[in-house]
Amino acid sequence: MTAKNKPTQKLSASLEDYLEAIYNLQADGEQARSKDIAENLDVSRASVTGALRLLKQKQLVNYQPYDAVTLTNAGKDAAAEVARRHNVLKYFLIKILGVQPEAAQIAACKTEHTLGAETFAKLLAFTEFVREKQKQGQDLAGQFEKFCQKEKAKKNVDTKG
Repeated sequence: MTAKNKPTQKLSASLEDYLEAIYNLQADGEQARSKDIAENLDVSRASVTGALRLLKQKQLVNYQPYDAVTLTNAGKDAAAEVARRHNVLKYFLIKILGVQPEAAQIAACKTEHTLGAETFAKLLAFTEFVREKQKQGQDLAGQFEKFCQKEKAKKNVDTKG
């Protein structure tokens, strides 16, 4: 376990979502204000205030009521790790498994908090393996998509017959 992973392990999925929202708002060049975080996560401003107080106690955010929220260095590390897990999962679901982007976004949001380090490492390694094979001219993701189409067609024949 690295120092980068430590902060997120002590956080609930909800608090990780708040960190990620702040991180994404700041990455887009916006200030992270309570109302923006509430809109981003579709939660009440009261929920945001409670979460920001907890994150401040954990020294992950700089927060004062009615001010923009910023991430501390530890907060940036934790948020970057959550965002990284999210992006890897979303990429895997869309580019390798062929899941529709909207469904992949929802699944990545839910899964990023629950995958253990070993499982995530294997998923990342498999993603890199598929990318490497693609560079060598082997389209494993494309072959998998064709396989799925055949299986779907086979099931459609089975249910009609």
